[in-house]
Amino acid sequence: MIKLPSAVTKYFPYSDVRPYQDEFISTVYNAVHEKRSVLIEGSNGLGKTISALSACIPVAMEKDLKILYVARTHRQHDRVIEELKAIHRQQPVTGVSIRGRNEMCLNVFAARGAFDSKSLMEVCELLKAKSRCPFYTHVDERTYEYIQLQQQVAVRPYMASEILSVCRKKEICPYELIKSALSDARVVALSYLYVFDPQIRNAFLKGMETELQKIILIVDEAHNLPETAVDISGSSLSLFVMKQAELEANRFGNKDIEAFAQFFRDEVEKLTDHVYREEIISADRIIEIIQKQGNVAHPREFFESLHDAGAAIKKSLLAEGKNPRSYVHAMSEFLLKFLDTVDDKSFINVASRYLNKEKNKTAKLQIVALDPAKVTEPVFSSTYANVIMSGTLQPLEAFARITKLPQNTVKCIVPSPFPKEHVFSAVCLGVTTAMEKRTPAMYQTMIQRINEVAENTPTNTGIFTASFDVLNALLAEGLEHSLQKPLFHERRGMTSKANEKLVADFKAYGGKGGGVFLGVQGGRTSEGVDFPGNQMNSVLVVGVPYAEPTPRVKAQIEYYDKRFPGLGREYGYILPAMKKASQAAGRPIRTLDDRGAIIFLDYRFSTSYCRNFLPSWITNGMKTLPNETNVLANEIINFFKNQS
Repeated sequence: MIKLPSAVTKYFPYSDVRPYQDEFISTVYNAVHEKRSVLIEGSNGLGKTISALSACIPVAMEKDLKILYVARTHRQHDRVIEELKAIHRQQPVTGVSIRGRNEMCLNVFAARGAFDSKSLMEVCELLKAKSRCPFYTHVDERTYEYIQLQQQVAVRPYMASEILSVCRKKEICPYELIKSALSDARVVALSYLYVFDPQIRNAFLKGMETELQKIILIVDEAHNLPETAVDISGSSLSLFVMKQAELEANRFGNKDIEAFAQFFRDEVEKLTDHVYREEIISADRIIEIIQKQGNVAHPREFFESLHDAGAAIKKSLLAEGKNPRSYVHAMSEFLLKFLDTVDDKSFINVASRYLNKEKNKTAKLQIVALDPAKVTEPVFSSTYANVIMSGTLQPLEAFARITKLPQNTVKCIVPSPFPKEHVFSAVCLGVTTAMEKRTPAMYQTMIQRINEVAENTPTNTGIFTASFDVLNALLAEGLEHSLQKPLFHERRGMTSKANEKLVADFKAYGGKGGGVFLGVQGGRTSEGVDFPGNQMNSVLVVGVPYAEPTPRVKAQIEYYDKRFPGLGREYGYILPAMKKASQAAGRPIRTLDDRGAIIFLDYRFSTSYCRNFLPSWITNGMKTLPNETNVLANEIINFFKNQS
């Protein structure tokens, strides 16, 4: 029997170790102690957060290292601090969670004037330099109070929300307080951007007074990393930004920039005039437009002058007491990035047409990254060690190759702690969302199967479809009217606030006889929300969420085929879809006490090829059900009858 390493025991705060949790902890501890990275899959309910922390803290203490724990959501960051507080009750340890400037900034003027986190950083620096932010000036003016706060944060773990609350009362900049606490914090919980965005990372590590070589990096929910990495590398320039840059240049009397912005906007409109959704545009074509038709002989020199002009506009706006936002600056950032990636085969340029918020047709140019490793490898090769973990990482070798983890990385799949009798999984034959089979009759069969599950599930049922097209087709074919329970469904373009309310309303029905939630695979609910206990007893995964074969998806497959001969389709098309399906399937099984039914409404999940990409705790004992009425209903009835 595996036991916890002796160095770990004083940092593991609980009296009981869950099934296989000791294996997880020992694997991580031994790898990190040997200065090796570890790629490890462990299902929900295993206690991955406390396992990774208690395994890494002894090494961090011994070698005087920092631990950066990256995760996607604020809830996950807070969970890290909650576990640190449990550790702190028996062994002193410090830590903070960080939210972005836009979350932490108390200066309404600054937050309102920024496009995103990077532009807010620039606005913040301008305001500080001009002594225009009272929350920042209070750091110097209220020295005694500020030092007291610093001392408090330096002795025990604090959540970002706790620091924000105190600083709001004291009218002191919370971001500066957290920055000052970083050098004393052993563990920092934060978003992917702080580590994987090179520009943000460099500024962050400088403020932390450390370097990657002295960091143990823990990446939670790592199945998201490849997609996040390519998003970080990309950039876009819309017709709206170009039009605003033109107006801005006119307002500040810069005729050359005004003329270029107008010209380039007209050319992008021509480029996208006959584009249906998107089209790959060669870099040479864009350069030819800029040089020959735009009479810009030396593009880099001109774009750098745009950048300087944009910076000057920001300063001028600030001096006038206005938001220091510059569209000229934003346009120049894109154009310089375009030049930097022209000769890099891991980037493509895409012209897209889409509907804006007002439902009007518009267009944009995009720089699309194809290689996650360009972002991940510089980090993974520089840290002291990496702990890469998730419940859905299989096949591990594919993930390791796509992200370029070090060659000596330890790879491990930890068995599921869930009792087999707590989980029922099945695939229904006779149904599919394959494009050529999407008929009214097929949707009616799906609705029948959904009803068989929802009517015989004690409380809440979740449905996650392959796309919004499938979701809307189910609604159009009468899903809501056929259900005996109230339906809560996601809508394309919903705000996070509206989605949170929808989810909360659905969860409440867990104690009122049950409701049905309808969402999409790969959406914020299917990957970012847990439904333990009666919040979701059954889940239906409707269809395999393969990406639409757009030009960029085809380019991704071709790029991977060159990097990994013969594996382009698997790495660029199959794996992303199966990760989404696996994440959706795991929503109702979150704790060791949960009992849930997982139903795949697509015969393709019954094939050995697709099964290979699903977690073993789902496929073990998974049944294949015939296309017959009430077979599924009887299975659901029997499963829940045995759970009572």
